[in-house]
Amino acid sequence: MPAWGVLVLLWATAEATKDCPAACTCQPLETMGLRVDCRGQGLAALPALPAHTRQLLLTNNSLRSVPPGAFDHLPQLQTLEVEQNPWHCDCGLTYLRLWLQDRMPEALWLVHCASPNPAANRPLHNLTGFQLGNCGWQLQTSWAGPSTWWDMALGAVAILGLALLAALLCTTEPLD
Repeated sequence: MPAWGVLVLLWATAEATKDCPAACTCQPLETMGLRVDCRGQGLAALPALPAHTRQLLLTNNSLRSVPPGAFDHLPQLQTLEVEQNPWHCDCGLTYLRLWLQDRMPEALWLVHCASPNPAANRPLHNLTGFQLGNCGWQLQTSWAGPSTWWDMALGAVAILGLALLAALLCTTEPLD
């Protein structure tokens, strides 16, 4: 390989790994993108991740939740390993569950909950959205509740009654 080719390869490697989180190691992949290895670093929160992350290894840390949108800026992310973390399976894990369900459904069997008690030691795959908590989501109150419909029905009956009364009065003959 010519010297300029080696220099370009070294430059590309340096550029690709310059945004690597301090607790992790980053390696450029032959297929473009980065392998970001953060295994066993005691991470309690996700670090800032390089945009070209293709493989993210977060196994054996202290992660309990993943913030919503945490992987949205990683369009190349194909591999995500998150096993052996003390996951708190409530609303804070809804984003991770949905992300894995859409992209790596088999990984849901590998993610086990550490807490709360009803979910402890269960794979994330077995939990429903209801079991993860209502997350503050509420159905919007409809403007057309039962009392509104009742009022509308009474109004329709009253109008119909008045129309029938008017029709009856118009068709009767006047008294002489």
